[in-house]
Amino acid sequence: MEQLSMFDYKETAAPLASRLRPESLDTFVGQKHLLGRGKLLRQLIDQDNIPSMIFWGPPGVGKTTLASIIAKKTNADFINFSAVTSGIKEIKDVMAKAELSRRVGLRTLVFVDEIHRFNKAQQDAFLPYVEKGSIILIGATTENPSFEINAALLSRCRVFVLQALTSEDLTELLKNALASPKGFGYLNIDISDDLISAIATFANGDARTALNVLEMAVTNGEMSRDKTTVTREVLEQCISKKSLLYDKNGEEHYNLISALHKSMRNSDPDAAVYWLARMLEAGEDPLYIARRLVRFATEDVGLADNHALPLAISVYQACHFLGMPECNIHLTQAVVYLSLAPRSNSVYMAYEHAKKDALNMLSEPVPLVIRNAPTGLMKDLNYGKGYVYAHDTEDKIAMMDCLPDSLKGTRYYEPTESGEEIHQKERLEEVMKWRKAHENERK
Repeated sequence: MEQLSMFDYKETAAPLASRLRPESLDTFVGQKHLLGRGKLLRQLIDQDNIPSMIFWGPPGVGKTTLASIIAKKTNADFINFSAVTSGIKEIKDVMAKAELSRRVGLRTLVFVDEIHRFNKAQQDAFLPYVEKGSIILIGATTENPSFEINAALLSRCRVFVLQALTSEDLTELLKNALASPKGFGYLNIDISDDLISAIATFANGDARTALNVLEMAVTNGEMSRDKTTVTREVLEQCISKKSLLYDKNGEEHYNLISALHKSMRNSDPDAAVYWLARMLEAGEDPLYIARRLVRFATEDVGLADNHALPLAISVYQACHFLGMPECNIHLTQAVVYLSLAPRSNSVYMAYEHAKKDALNMLSEPVPLVIRNAPTGLMKDLNYGKGYVYAHDTEDKIAMMDCLPDSLKGTRYYEPTESGEEIHQKERLEEVMKWRKAHENERK
């Protein structure tokens, strides 16, 4: 094997993700919806016609890398800001220099990583310079810019949404890392396609995570005289996962979420917590599980326990704020609560029944009595004629038919007597009894 020079050694000693950072759009992996041939962002970069813009996306999808590529292609002065270390004074100093450059016809492009970390005053410091074109601002954020960036500043920027990388994108990236001279091309690495796919799955759309795991696995691989072998056992140790067979897009993914859902439905908190742990420890996205719990809270618990849905939504928000591993106990709380909550699928069944009729009767007209009548012509056509405002009545109910004629008398919602839903059943029975007693008043 050829001996490495001191320069080569320093290059290979840098982190893998840093060594492999793409230097052009042709080597950039992912974001084809923005950077494919003919796409808007691709054209703006190729033409060096960059507007102020925000890159919004999850970690490890290329926001900083895109800024680095732009820095190499643009004729503007490129300044890299960190929202963590820069204050208003630093911002104003740079803006003053940018204004001087603008007056002599030079552009200044300012990249702000984690721009959501800037407070309102710091963001406001950019605004006048963006407005008059002293700078072109590129901000990168993992948070929704609608909530984290001042409306005035956001309105002057184009927002480009970067998507999590697919397993195929990450697999391509990992194989390139193994072959590239900047990666592990100088070594003979023996690693199966299954393990490469497992790393791509574990990384969950994050290129940095994928490359870091690969680097750790190679570093800890079994070395022989002519090659380094990465085994399943080595990889499991590197990512602290018991199972690398779990595929978020495959059958096992759906088997496990089904097991969790059906265990909760069967009021078995022990089994439900076990399947929850299986998913989380295999690398499942906690937000995916939280979304399924929100669905379960209405589909299987519904009006039998009106606290179930707010709890599930609160747990989703906690998972969003904290992420793994901290949010595992929040998910466990929701799973146990939902497993033991009273059961009602009446809301789910009501919609499914109504959906069937709606699809078969898409042209069924809205009864005239409950149509809106904002114009004189509509009133002349009897829109809204006979409508009674329920709040003006003594019993807060009016004798009107709100279903189409062909569906009069149809029942979609059939309440149970489980938990709190018994109150809904009692109220519905009162309403139906009232309607029967006032049948002769029907309009």
